[in-house]
Amino acid sequence: MKQVIGQGLAHQFPGTRMLFTGLDLTLDPGEVVAVVGPSGSGKSTLLSILAGWLSPTAGTVTTTGIGHTGWVFQNPVGVPARTAVDHVVLPLLAKGWSRRLAVPEALAIMGKFMLDGVAKRQFRDLSGGEAQRLMLARAEATGNDLLLVDEPTAQLDMATAATVSQVLGSIAQDDVIVVVATHDPHTRDACTRIIDLADYQTCDETDTNKSPAAETPPSLPVTGTTGPKNPARSPAFGAAYPPSGDAS
Repeated sequence: MKQVIGQGLAHQFPGTRMLFTGLDLTLDPGEVVAVVGPSGSGKSTLLSILAGWLSPTAGTVTTTGIGHTGWVFQNPVGVPARTAVDHVVLPLLAKGWSRRLAVPEALAIMGKFMLDGVAKRQFRDLSGGEAQRLMLARAEATGNDLLLVDEPTAQLDMATAATVSQVLGSIAQDDVIVVVATHDPHTRDACTRIIDLADYQTCDETDTNKSPAAETPPSLPVTGTTGPKNPARSPAFGAAYPPSGDAS
């Protein structure tokens, strides 16, 4: 059984206001959870806490069955002179695959992300959107119990972003917990559940000079962290790709 439980989570950096407080969450495989909220509300900070890289100011995170946590950053980082396919082959080699078997598996994974045509291109020659999708393909090849994704569609057009959303849903259906921090309303709407950090912010003395509109933007239509899944769930997640038995 895989599960991540956060209880009473709150975080504040020295000299700043509280980013969020009183956050309870339960994360299970098979769903894609969007973390949304205004800029500076702590979306990436929450991902760091879930990854165990950062201790919350208050509250606890308990994990069960999480052996490997993957993170796809907003700004893709690769080896400039290595080919795109090399980036996806590497985690397969690290798991003991022979290169003869790893290359076709890597190409199949890249095909899900519409990267077939750039497999032999060096990383330095990829566009921003291609590099971002390559990082997602590498994450799938790695095999994760918990996958944290920061703004996966920020550099993508709408059609390509929809493809990325479909594949993230496929990864989740393969017994993986997927959490996505996003500003993109299309990505948000495609997720099975939403955590809006605007619901976990409090006013304090450091914010008295801000206007009400700046302090509390209009809330997004969401379901609570313990409530039912989004009834208007898009077929982007879980429908286009059935659960697979590959290395993802």
